[in-house]
Amino acid sequence: MAKILQLGQPDDIGAFRDIDGASHLDPAKLRLQCPDATWLAVEPDGRIGARCSLWWSQTPSYPPERLGVIGHFAAGDRDSARQILDHALRELTGAGCTMAVGPMDKNTWYSYRFLTDRGDQPAFFMEPDNPHQWPSDFIEAGFEPMAEYFSAVAEDLSVVDSRVERAQTLLADKGVGIRPFRLEDFDDELGRIYEVSVGSFGRNFLYTPIGEDEFRLLYLPIKDYLKPDLVLIAERGERPVGFVFNMLDYAQARRGDPIDTIIVKTVAILPGRAYAGLGVVLVAESHRIASQLGYRRAIHALMHSSNMSLNISGHYARPFRRYTLFSRKLQT
Repeated sequence: MAKILQLGQPDDIGAFRDIDGASHLDPAKLRLQCPDATWLAVEPDGRIGARCSLWWSQTPSYPPERLGVIGHFAAGDRDSARQILDHALRELTGAGCTMAVGPMDKNTWYSYRFLTDRGDQPAFFMEPDNPHQWPSDFIEAGFEPMAEYFSAVAEDLSVVDSRVERAQTLLADKGVGIRPFRLEDFDDELGRIYEVSVGSFGRNFLYTPIGEDEFRLLYLPIKDYLKPDLVLIAERGERPVGFVFNMLDYAQARRGDPIDTIIVKTVAILPGRAYAGLGVVLVAESHRIASQLGYRRAIHALMHSSNMSLNISGHYARPFRRYTLFSRKLQT
């Protein structure tokens, strides 16, 4: 049986051989995400059989529950998974949590959700992945689905949502314009995207506020992958009021295929009737520009089953992948 050990300092993870097939638990990630505890199920030979991090002091709001978060999860076998999850649930209960949620690395700004239905399309760039067994490990530990998410593919970029023309007219009358991202002003542009993000995402499921410095650290690694024509910012006068963040599917190139697909990664609109229809217009404009640039398809990525993006996507795309966030009530 594995021994459950608490990781001391982030760099201590280097003393252990990580789980085969799991992504490396980077000390820099641990320092950035500041878990309240990281636990390892260590086998007699020094190999990590399973691992997870826990957050309970700064977690998403979900009244009337007090959430405890389980992230950085990985397991090499079912017994180790059972041990680490049983331990995690005891720790969160002891910390006063009434519900456990996972997988989630700190909050929804970071990696969260399990891929639970692979569908009929290959993996796309920056898509989360996990072994098939890991969702079953959570279910066997008493977890149930809390939220469902989907990715969908639009295979004909010439299709136009019937709502677009009217929305464009109304937005133009209100002085809303759309322009591409200015890569030469990367820092200023990130600040504008941050301003819209915190105003828009506050309505999202399990939203947690984030500071601008931390937000910038999240986007900095993808600077070299940006194609400015595919990142669109909507403004009313000098004020940013919405954006759509699209990327090329570089996973195609890594498989040796030509890149013919964009990924609609994020659509964010400030709340208020003044910007009704802006999401519809931004997605339509993304498809139009992508088609002009020679791309053939669009993946609408990681949409919550009840949010605005899925409503827009339904006019163009068919779902092909499903992801699940799990939760479990704790005995207090």
